[in-house]
Amino acid sequence: MKPAASPDPITQLTEIRAIMERSSRFLSLSGLSGVGAGVVALAGVAVGHFYLQSHYSDGYLQLMQGTAQERRAALPFLLLLAGVMIGLALLVAFYFTHRRTHNDGKKLWSAPGRRLAVALAVPLVAGGLFCLRLYLGGDAAMVVPGLLLFYGLALLNASKYTLDEIRWLGLTQIGLGLVAVLHPGWGLLYFALGFGLGHIGYGLLMYNRYERPGAAGTSAKPAVSP
Repeated sequence: MKPAASPDPITQLTEIRAIMERSSRFLSLSGLSGVGAGVVALAGVAVGHFYLQSHYSDGYLQLMQGTAQERRAALPFLLLLAGVMIGLALLVAFYFTHRRTHNDGKKLWSAPGRRLAVALAVPLVAGGLFCLRLYLGGDAAMVVPGLLLFYGLALLNASKYTLDEIRWLGLTQIGLGLVAVLHPGWGLLYFALGFGLGHIGYGLLMYNRYERPGAAGTSAKPAVSP
């Protein structure tokens, strides 16, 4: 008998690298959580639009160009609306992602999951405080571009801990934020495009690639012995 051929060192290194990458990245992020967050964002834009139209003749544009007193009067409603939107988006994300991690036999609050959460949270909190200062300081038209830019940077920062599609979603948000700087009066439209349609589009893309039954990235469940 011929001696068994020794394993190819390059193949072994590739396999080890793949195992280490899977163990260091949170790959159970659900595309449906992105779809749900997008729907929440579109609903929030609709509520904000009707509220501003009922209180200001030119709606969003008048508020952005109005006095500091007008902006402070609208701030409690805007903060409440933002809090509700963030809360609902987080609930949707938790539900669908927890369901996927359970189906994959993994834990949601694992080490990669914690790294992903921190990588997202730091730029988001900093960006939120920065945009609040813009709103109160008289440059309110830059709030939506700022939110899109900081959110895009947060996604780029977190993409090394999760699916590669998150990087492209981040670049999309940054691009929309830069374009929104040139059209400050269309802030609600760019908000809907980025946080609404952007989430829905990328969420459907990730669902079709990784979660839809029969998709190439679907995790196979272990067979149950009789």
